[in-house]
Amino acid sequence: MDGFLGIYLRDQLALGVGWRELARRARRNNRGTPLGEALAEVAEQIAQDVEVFRSIMGRLGVRTDPVRTALATAGERLGRFKRNGRLVGYSPLSRFVELEALTMGIDRKKQLWHTLGDLADLRTRLPDVDFDELAARAERQRRRLEPFRRRVGSEVFTGGPPRA
Repeated sequence: MDGFLGIYLRDQLALGVGWRELARRARRNNRGTPLGEALAEVAEQIAQDVEVFRSIMGRLGVRTDPVRTALATAGERLGRFKRNGRLVGYSPLSRFVELEALTMGIDRKKQLWHTLGDLADLRTRLPDVDFDELAARAERQRRRLEPFRRRVGSEVFTGGPPRA
């Protein structure tokens, strides 16, 4: 399958690999903290989601594009060099940017599962894949990280706790 769906799937796999690598980096940067524990859970689930996605592609006969996934990994690594208010070391802004990017990626992934299940009609073609549960898992990931994103963002930008 090399039509539009194949192109879309290869692009989405590359994005998923990039978010997986970002989640792993954020987990390492926050090890030993409650945020690190949340990131460990989410990073593992994102890695599982990438494997589910690869399986879907394989079942549909869509070849992966190693160049795209390598570029996504390289892009994530290059993002580490972005200055976030400190010359060296882990900046509180870096923590917030990581959480912000992860929550955006999770929101995108939730939409992806709905797109594949409904618009691409994969519910019919792959009836054993529970697209609703995959979307629900993305929602749980988002809810798991959201309190941390709000707290870190408020601390970074205002120096205090988030307002209600």
